[in-house]
Amino acid sequence: MGPFRRFLQIVYTLLFVIFLGVIGYTLIEDMTPLDALYMTVITLSTVGYAEVHELGTGGRIFTIFLIIGGVGLVFYTLTTIVQYIIEGNLRDLVGRRRMKEKISKLTGHMVLCGYGRVGREVARVFERESTSFVVIDNDLDAIARVGKDKYLHIEGNATDDEVLKEAGIERAKGLVAATGSDVNNLFITLSARSMRPELCIAARASEEESEHKLKLAGADRTLYPHVLGGRRLAMMALRPLVIDFVDTALDSRGRELVLENIEVGQGSPADGKTIKEGQSSSGGAIVLAVRKKGGKLLTRLTDDVLLSHGDELVVIGTREQLRALEGSA
Repeated sequence: MGPFRRFLQIVYTLLFVIFLGVIGYTLIEDMTPLDALYMTVITLSTVGYAEVHELGTGGRIFTIFLIIGGVGLVFYTLTTIVQYIIEGNLRDLVGRRRMKEKISKLTGHMVLCGYGRVGREVARVFERESTSFVVIDNDLDAIARVGKDKYLHIEGNATDDEVLKEAGIERAKGLVAATGSDVNNLFITLSARSMRPELCIAARASEEESEHKLKLAGADRTLYPHVLGGRRLAMMALRPLVIDFVDTALDSRGRELVLENIEVGQGSPADGKTIKEGQSSSGGAIVLAVRKKGGKLLTRLTDDVLLSHGDELVVIGTREQLRALEGSA
């Protein structure tokens, strides 16, 4: 149980004791509700003011039990409040402020909505790829996990435009809607697309029929994990060497060949040259596919295809070759 929940539980218990005190004095001593509340408060607080009227035997016995059961609770509650304010709340406040400052400085980062099993794996990949990102989730357990993993995060509903703005969506490179609810992912996609028409959005679908709806809402890419998992299992059985090679190439930690999606930047040796010339000047990187700035995807490439600044390339090669081909964006 978190400190805030424990604090609320103690407060509720104290209010219940006060309620019992009011009921007890009202029934035993025939006091009005206000007089009963007054007697309960001065008894629990031990301030020593005069009684409303002289108590009978029943009232005195009830007061004894009220003092025994309630005074300790009052002091424990006060101690807990002070501890919560000084230690927990103040620390959380400072921590949230620092986190907001860090998030406000991010640019070209990813916004990850949802930190369940899928979202957590996405975060691990972002970390391995040295990609800056912010996690959004409104589940307390998920927030506790992301805090333990020491990722930048915001506690809130990702369907809320203000929460997306706080996560820096206006400066972000892309967004991943990975919550366990297709409805939430749909709303997140609609909100993000309306705020950033050019933003790259990838969304998870828990149901196969939801993929089409997410694309209509503005998702650039959708993923139905069950279908993808089935396809991958089949390919692992049919073409294990191919899968091993692709996994190795996609791993940014690999020291050999890397399969990467890059953009031809200013200063790239491929800018204004053919694929053959660009591959030669980069030291041997191989271009597998090209998406032109207009959006057309070329997969059947010839050596005379002309590359230009802003084209996106699917390339395989060493890290040094890819950096040379990419240039400075």
